Amino acid sequence: MKEHRDSKKMFWKAYETYADALFRHCYFRMYDRELAKDLVQETFSRAWSYYFIPGRRVENLRALLYQILNNLIVDEARRKKPVPLDSLEESASWLTQPTNLPEIVANTLAGEKVMKLLDKLDGKYQEVIVMNFIDGLSPKEISAIIGETENVVSVRIHRGLKKVRELLNEDSQKI
Repeated sequence: MKEHRDSKKMFWKAYETYADALFRHCYFRMYDRELAKDLVQETFSRAWSYYFIPGRRVENLRALLYQILNNLIVDEARRKKPVPLDSLEESASWLTQPTNLPEIVANTLAGEKVMKLLDKLDGKYQEVIVMNFIDGLSPKEISAIIGETENVVSVRIHRGLKKVRELLNEDSQKI
C-alpha cells in the first residue's frame, strides 16, 4: 500500500515538473493552445493508466510522457490538416516575460520568425529540434521517445540546424 501511495506522489510530482514543458512541446507542434492543453491532459490520463498496471515498471516517466504525447500529436495530425503559421493569431510572447513594450514586440517577432522557420523544416527535423532546444531533452532521451538510435537523433539535429541556417541566410539575402 505504501509503495502505491509513493508511486502516486511520484506521478503527481512528474505532473508538476513536466506539464508546462509538455504543453510547450505540443503547442510548437500543433499551434493550437486549447488542443495542446487537451492533448497534455490526455497524455497524463494515459500515462496514469499505464503507470499503475500491476507488475509494470516505468524506467523513465519523462520519456513515457513524451512518447504518449508524440503519439497523440501524430494521431491528431492524421485526423486533421495542420494550421498554417500565417493564420496563427496567438503571439509567441508567452515564451518570455519581458516588462517593457519594445522587448515584448522584439520577442514576439523573433518567436514568430522561429516558428515560421520551424514550419519550413521536414517533420523529422522539426520534431527533434523542438525536443532538443525547446523541451531541453538530450539526444538519448529523444531516441527513447521516438524509437530511433541516439546517433540518428544527433544527425537529425545537426541536419535540421544546418537547414535552419540555410533558411536564415536565404531570409537575410532577401533584405
